[in-house]
Amino acid sequence: MRMFTARDRLKLLAGGAALSLTGCGGGGGGTTTPTTPPVVVTPPAPTPTIFTPTDGQFRNAFTNNFLVGAAAKTEQLSSGSLDAAILSGQFNSLTAEYQMKPDIIAPAEGQYNWTAADELMAFAENNGLQLRGHTLLWHRTAPNWMLSGSPAEVKTKLQTYVTDVVTRYKGRIYAWDVVNEVITDDASLGDSYRRSNWWTASGGNADYIDWAFEAARAADPDCKLYINDYSTEFDDKRDRLITVVQDLLARNIPVDGIGHQMHISVSMPAAQVFRAVDAIDNQFMGLEQHITELDISVYSDPASCFADMTGCQTDYGDAIPDTVLRDQALLYRELFNGFTARSSLSSVTVWGISDAESWLADWPVTRTNAPLLWDGDRNAKSALQAILDSSFTP
Repeated sequence: MRMFTARDRLKLLAGGAALSLTGCGGGGGGTTTPTTPPVVVTPPAPTPTIFTPTDGQFRNAFTNNFLVGAAAKTEQLSSGSLDAAILSGQFNSLTAEYQMKPDIIAPAEGQYNWTAADELMAFAENNGLQLRGHTLLWHRTAPNWMLSGSPAEVKTKLQTYVTDVVTRYKGRIYAWDVVNEVITDDASLGDSYRRSNWWTASGGNADYIDWAFEAARAADPDCKLYINDYSTEFDDKRDRLITVVQDLLARNIPVDGIGHQMHISVSMPAAQVFRAVDAIDNQFMGLEQHITELDISVYSDPASCFADMTGCQTDYGDAIPDTVLRDQALLYRELFNGFTARSSLSSVTVWGISDAESWLADWPVTRTNAPLLWDGDRNAKSALQAILDSSFTP
């Protein structure tokens, strides 16, 4: 909806005055010289200023703190594309959005398709970015061939796959999400593990987590190995994650770090995000941490929206309120300020380059969203300016 401004009101009043003056012919048949209304000159509206970061300004702002990353896919990285220019110009870390997952690399047993992963690797190396591997194991992208057979056969297949992939990129990938989203959301289970296809294929247990980490460490002793999950900003989910990591470390499973996805809403208090990082520091001094998939939805949906797509906030369409974008910008600023104060964080990745490519356009429902730092036209948003300029008021 177009806002009715003070300038519009002035023009309307001026126009009404003109109509009343010219429409009055005077009474009694006399001759009256018409009064000429004053000319109201309305100055042109100021042209909005678009914030344009200098080359490298985003990554350079955090050189002494952590790598600044973005998720992308090969379709975005063609020569001359705006996404490629933003990625190479402002970031120093790259995560494959989906093209390094098992169903893409190994759709059939023993048949590898390295094309997309190699293209991402080449882009990173040619543009001075480090590559973050995502992910070696995820229940949603496990090809059927990998899950078939006895637990012993499943172990062999998984470890062969992990060994082959990690070996191919040995020394070229600085961190791998070895296992992704293995922590349950169901507090009634009595333990911390997701009852996934991997749980079933392993014989009704979580041995597959050990198998994946052990194979990855053997294939690349120097790569940082991560367990990655969402909703760690919530105490119950984070407590279950901590229980799993404690068990893994107690048994000398080679876990180097914890990844926090942080798909959050504009109403999320920054302090709640920081509690996730601080809780890991308090439990595991020396364990590294990454923010792996950061974005801030402009919607503040109830839990039912994510559970069964009911109660979701109405689509803003092209009219996202300025107040919402302001709150988003201030939350981004507060988050990055807090991230710099936490030395265990060695990488912060936003889940996409621009709003045009965000997965939140289709999840949990289809609607306009604007969760990232560049808009759909690849203009830097007030959120990025707020991060980089402490004097800026969104």
